[in-house]
Amino acid sequence: MVTPTLSLWRDAERCYRVVTARDSRFDGQFIMAVRTTGIYCRPSCPASTPKVQNVRFFPTSAAAQANGFRACRRCLPDAVPGSPDWNVRADLAARAMRLISDGTVEREGVPGLARRLGYSERQLGRVLTAELGAGPLALARAHRAHSARLLIEMSELPLTDVAFAAGFSSVRQFNETIREVFATTPSQLRAFAASRRGRQSDVTGTRLSLRLPFRPPFDASGLLRFFADHAVPGVEEVTPEAYARTLRLAHGTGVVRLTPSANHVRCELMLTDLRDLGSAVSRVRRLLDLDADPAAVTRVLGADPVLAPVVAAVPGIRVPGAVDGEELLLRAVAPDVPPGAEVPGEWGVTRLFPTAAQVASTGHPVAAALAEGQLDVHVGRDAAELRAELLTCVDPATADYVVMRVLGAPDVLLADDPAVRRGAEELGISPDSLAGRARAWTPWCSYAGMYLRRAGA
Repeated sequence: MVTPTLSLWRDAERCYRVVTARDSRFDGQFIMAVRTTGIYCRPSCPASTPKVQNVRFFPTSAAAQANGFRACRRCLPDAVPGSPDWNVRADLAARAMRLISDGTVEREGVPGLARRLGYSERQLGRVLTAELGAGPLALARAHRAHSARLLIEMSELPLTDVAFAAGFSSVRQFNETIREVFATTPSQLRAFAASRRGRQSDVTGTRLSLRLPFRPPFDASGLLRFFADHAVPGVEEVTPEAYARTLRLAHGTGVVRLTPSANHVRCELMLTDLRDLGSAVSRVRRLLDLDADPAAVTRVLGADPVLAPVVAAVPGIRVPGAVDGEELLLRAVAPDVPPGAEVPGEWGVTRLFPTAAQVASTGHPVAAALAEGQLDVHVGRDAAELRAELLTCVDPATADYVVMRVLGAPDVLLADDPAVRRGAEELGISPDSLAGRARAWTPWCSYAGMYLRRAGA
């Protein structure tokens, strides 16, 4: 487990220096709120820098909203990469944020969130309020507001449909939240977005085209090669320019195509139920590791004289994540699986990955453990507890691989991976010494492993 240092948002002096420099690398890592205007912004907001005595800093937009601030319509503070803290940190707040981003509160309520995390509702609320400035309901409300803004601005759905698709229980609640968060009505927000674009978005029915931000640099070609090497026919399709795959979501199915560009990833989504929009976007972001902080990784790994050349040659390397924990585990232990259910063909993909129950029908013991609930692999698990549970069914190397990709754990070195060991030899590192060298790469051992894989390719 990585012990977090002082949270950035608590260091007001450093945060104000970032705001003064309008440093976009810190977008998503904290929120700046201005007392005199009642507005909160991303650190790189192009508006005039407020006086230091007029600003407050918060860890999340939900905390700013809970303190009476509304979102800036100029810099759109919710349209930024998420905080890398949710992967670096392994504490309760980080695990809760991953589940909230996946839509757990909308589907299961706060009791379901608490149950998945293994805490009482009261204890969970106390921890989240202390760490993030807002409780689980306020954090989920901010997530709903973000999903609603995407649908308002990026689709032509009737606003009543947007309200329920974003997870609101009533149109009144939807209207009140949009007014409180964005200081405007949903219809005005849609009109403002349309005038800013000058055209309507590419959307027909349940097809949406979104832009997913990231912190540059971003090694898109490396991710595409990794996905191509591991693609499941019918479930995934990889070209030199894009990656497409099917998704099994809470309310239906989806198909996504991801096309990286210089400053964002174009995300084209086909969903059978728009209530899954927020969850689909969250899973895709984890798959591509879009919330990573490449500058922080480079500072540590670039300081190693052996790794430095490959770090310089491949800036912005990412650790591939997963859209579904059970699927990733099954792909790691059961290379031959029965075909999953068919879905309407789009972008070369035609079927879902099979469920654990379907794979269990072939007699595979790990699939049976998943289907019977003996294994529970999801983004809200504690890394140490999940690894211990996995070790009852799989070897340590597989357990580490699953923890790294499902949880986005940044400090897992796959020292027994043949590709990692081959890369170490190419760089003159004895593979048997990797465990010892990993101490110098903490907390970015997962990224060091990706660099070693690249060196051995």
